[in-house]
This record gives sequence, C-alpha cells and structure tokens, in this order.
Amino acid sequence: MSGPLDGIRVIEIGTLIAAPFAARMLAEFGAEVIKIETPNGGDPLRKWRKLHEGTSLWWYLQSRNKKSVCVNLKSPDGIEVVKRLAADADIVIENLRPGALEKLGIGWDVLHEINPKLTMVRISGYGQSGPYRDRPGFGAIGEAMGGIRYTTGDENGLPARVGVSLGDSLASLHGVIGALMSLLRVKTGKGDGQVVDVSLVESVFNLMESLVPEYDLLGHVRERSGGALPGIAPSNTYRTEDGFVVIAGNSDPIYKRLMHVIRRPDLADDPALAHNDGRALQSAMLDEAITAWTSHHSTGDVLATLEREDVPAGRIYSVADIVADPHYQARGMLLDASLPGGASVKMPGIVPKLSDTPGEVHWQGPALGQHTSDVLASLGFDANDVERLRAEGAVQ
Repeated sequence: MSGPLDGIRVIEIGTLIAAPFAARMLAEFGAEVIKIETPNGGDPLRKWRKLHEGTSLWWYLQSRNKKSVCVNLKSPDGIEVVKRLAADADIVIENLRPGALEKLGIGWDVLHEINPKLTMVRISGYGQSGPYRDRPGFGAIGEAMGGIRYTTGDENGLPARVGVSLGDSLASLHGVIGALMSLLRVKTGKGDGQVVDVSLVESVFNLMESLVPEYDLLGHVRERSGGALPGIAPSNTYRTEDGFVVIAGNSDPIYKRLMHVIRRPDLADDPALAHNDGRALQSAMLDEAITAWTSHHSTGDVLATLEREDVPAGRIYSVADIVADPHYQARGMLLDASLPGGASVKMPGIVPKLSDTPGEVHWQGPALGQHTSDVLASLGFDANDVERLRAEGAVQ
C-alpha cells in the first residue's frame, strides 16, 4: 500500500454503509484496513442491490483495498484476536448500536487501556449519549430527523429523499474528518487517542445551513421548494424543449448576464433586482421569465448559449450520461476493474485528488475471511494457533 496514510492501521467493526464507507476512504489513501466480519455470511452488503455471480457490485466498491478477517465475536478467543489487533492499531471504526462493543468486552475503556494512542470512531443513529442513544437508527431516520427530508420535495407533495443513502454517507465523511483530526493530535504528540462520536442525525443536521437561527430569531420554517433554492434567486431547474436544465444565476454579475441572454434587459437593469435579497422576493417571476426562454430551445442550445456567456448551467445526468462524459473520463473518475472470474467493470474513481500522494485502488472487495491467516500471522499466531482457532470456531 502507498499514499498519505501509509503505515496507519484501521480496524473496521461495522456492516453495510456508514462505518464501511469511512474505512473505504482511509483504505483508498494507503491505510491498512482490516475488516472484521462474522461467520455465516459476513457483511450483509455482500448481498445488497445488484449482484454479479452472487456477490454485490456495491460490495466490491465499498470494500476495495480492505482485508477481510472472519472472527466469531461470540467466542472469547475471537475477542482476544480483536484485542490483539487493536493493540497495534491507530483507528477503530464501528457502527454498532451504542453499548454493543461494551457487551462484547471490547468497549472504549478496554481498548483505550490496551492502546492509549487508539482513536475510536463510533457511528450510530443518535450518538453515544442522550435520551435516544439506544434507539435503532438507519440513514433514512437520520435524514428525517436531521431536517433534510422536511425540506426536500415538491411544495405540495410528500417529503422526498434522494436516491442514495445520504445520511449514512454524510456520517461516514464526518467520521473520516474526526478520525484524521484525532490522528493528527496523536501523531504530533499533543495527546492520546479519543472517541469520535458521530450521529447520523447530527451529520445531516450539520448541513442544514441557517435553518435554526432563521426559525429562532424570525420564526421562519423552511419548507419544501421543489428544484428551487429557497431565498437564493434565480437558481432552479427549468424545462427545455426536450428535457430539463439546471441554471444557477444567483450571483449579481451572473444574474445580469443571464437576463441579457434571455433578452430581458429590463430585469437586468432593475435596481430592485440588483442583489439577492431583492431577487429572492421575486423568485417566482424570475423563474417564469427564464422558463419562457428555455422552453423554446433545446437543452443543448440552452447549455451552449449559457456557457458562452459564462452562466453556470448543466443538464441532469443519468448514470449513462456520467459514464459517457469525457470530463469524468479525463479526471479519472471511471476506473476499469476486474472481478473474480475475469469480468471487467467500471468503478468510481477516488475523491479527493491529492497532487503528490493520490489515492489508489489495489484490489476490489475481498472474499469472506480471505486475509484471516495472513493477518493472524502478522499478530504472532503460528500455524498451529490458527488451526486451533479455526477448529474452535473463533475464526473462519
């Protein structure tokens, strides 16, 4: 492995999305990520969504560069394996319900005593404290209670969701940020490891901009607004002759250029519309004026015209558009990969892009327990120890 996190060991004790996505990002940038999976199938993500020869394509992406070690966490010897791993680790990432690791005998107090430099990232629905801590919480609940579902969808329709696991992914990103901040503190000698407490609800809530002060001071409740951006105008999705286009004309100079493009110099030169606060009061009128122009042109013509005038705009991409797009290809955002059996498949590239130590993909998601023997050997277990652990059902 190589990359900016080369030499960092991460233990992942998690399933599905939040903890595994966080660990995947660390693995892409050089960390050695050892994923603890339990017998009887391992991570359920192996069977989620679309499968190729019995294994999820999402699994191959979510677990690339990781090592799979199959450990029975109900076995005392299996728990000892986890403790041995944690003793030499930099980060543990988990997304079990609060208190679950403590019941297994590998909670924070135990692992911190074994390894004071260890950082533990704990991702849960509601966090490690508070009256809701013991409730089950998935990303969908985090989106609902974090405020984003209430503000998403058509004005008179049901609260909507985006088509991906947004709440889980936001929690993953906050987990990575917290892990790296804690790791920096440890590596610069400024302190020991600590707990990074990440809540799905709070990770969504953290994106909700000025929602709270607007309500507290002004009594304003931000509602659903379809494709528009409330209080920022003009910025919306507009119908064309053959589809839709997103236009963001909300900075003052861009707004003026956009109005001249749509042949409305009267709106461009109206002093009441010179700044966003004035335009926000007239957003419906502005959207109507823009639609009157876009609806009489093809999407391609609209985009070409706006690009010439330096007005931000874009078509709404499907996955087919993404895969065919030359910019995605030029930026290395579509990587060719090989699956077991030799099938070729495109996978998403790595974000962010570091100039000197970029992330890399060394292998796709591993088979269940593929690295158990190698990892145990690195911990000092000899062949007889490994065979005994296998025979006793502590590892697989």
